[in-house]
Amino acid sequence: MEDESDRPVALGAVRVLGADVLAPYVLTGQDIPAEERDALELALSALPPVRTPPAAPPAGPAPAWVTAWVTWGLVTAYTRLTPTDAPAAAAALPPGPARCDDTAPRRAAWPADGGRTTAEAAGTGAATREGLQEGWVTWSVRMGQLASLALPGLDGPVHDAARSSPLALARGATRAMLRRDFPTAARIARWLAWLHAEGVPLPLAPAPLTDHIGLHGGGGRTDLDTAIAHRLLSLKPV
Repeated sequence: MEDESDRPVALGAVRVLGADVLAPYVLTGQDIPAEERDALELALSALPPVRTPPAAPPAGPAPAWVTAWVTWGLVTAYTRLTPTDAPAAAAALPPGPARCDDTAPRRAAWPADGGRTTAEAAGTGAATREGLQEGWVTWSVRMGQLASLALPGLDGPVHDAARSSPLALARGATRAMLRRDFPTAARIARWLAWLHAEGVPLPLAPAPLTDHIGLHGGGGRTDLDTAIAHRLLSLKPV
């Protein structure tokens, strides 16, 4: 950050991009330069992670929940890249996403056990991933908002959700392409590329999809998602 006036913007960008600010180092194995480590530490100290993440939507507020996951991805990726220099601010693991029911109406969202969430039935009063289901449209768009988690070395409930619903992600990417919503298509295609790198069978080929999105562009963030997806597609399945 050469200009001090740019510092607040740069620190905010770190928190918005999440683990993607570390993607070059995650994907290549290169060390993080000292000045970038300092910027990350400053961003995490200026805007620390929440101590108690909100419930997953539709039970809780979607923007705050997405932000909690993006922050978790940033802190986790940074910790794994610099195990001897852990960040000052730890990030609690947020609740996992609702399950996607591929047979449900496209935008459905409801408790899975007859009107009450699993936790509510147990008297805890909080919704859980096991007690909520969503249709594939809402679910796939929200997974797209968590695309910065689709990086090697990150794993958790969101990744388990992606592994369990490749059809919903394929549907979401196709719908976004038909709507010419290329930013959303790029985010969801990135999850498909991550699943491909994981060796998960997919209902569509992610490489031609990613190439097609790249021809249309859609802004800096879309270009970033597309570049990372291309990189993921070059990795051997594990």
